[in-house]
Amino acid sequence: MLFDVLSVMPRSGYILDLQFSNGERRRFDMRPLLTMKPWNRIASPAVFRRVRVDYGTLVWPGEIDIAPETLYDDSIPLDESRADE
Repeated sequence: MLFDVLSVMPRSGYILDLQFSNGERRRFDMRPLLTMKPWNRIASPAVFRRVRVDYGTLVWPGEIDIAPETLYDDSIPLDESRADE
């Protein structure tokens, strides 16, 4: 099942906290992708923080995006008690 991303909060260390349309909050680690094209173009903290939600997925300047199903499948549930770490 496909869930849209509703909101994103970029964190230090190239971590993304995500809210999905099914109500789940999950954490996605972008670090493994930052050595691959096209994501290597967002491997600076300043560019990484420019992430936004567009039509249910994440996008960065330069038409760089990542599919919501990848974000969901490769993320971990966000423990509310540890959300600010």
